[in-house]
Amino acid sequence: MVDETPFWNVEHEEKGFCLPKRKWRELLFIGALVKKGDAFVRDPSRPMPAFREPDLFPEGVSFRVREIDEASMLIERIEDEA
Repeated sequence: MVDETPFWNVEHEEKGFCLPKRKWRELLFIGALVKKGDAFVRDPSRPMPAFREPDLFPEGVSFRVREIDEASMLIERIEDEA
């Protein structure tokens, strides 16, 4: 039997949403998200893998990311402070 848990989709949380760590590493590896200061932003020149929910990572929005446990990451949208 194949363990499909690393491939579950987005799980919404109070402060954002969770992704499997494997999916997060994929986003970094393909360059879809890049580090900008203490946050991550979408690189519009790179392809974004398909998610069941569109527009999880819109262009021009910064995200704070932290590890929740050894299998998942919490992604929080950073609101404009202007």
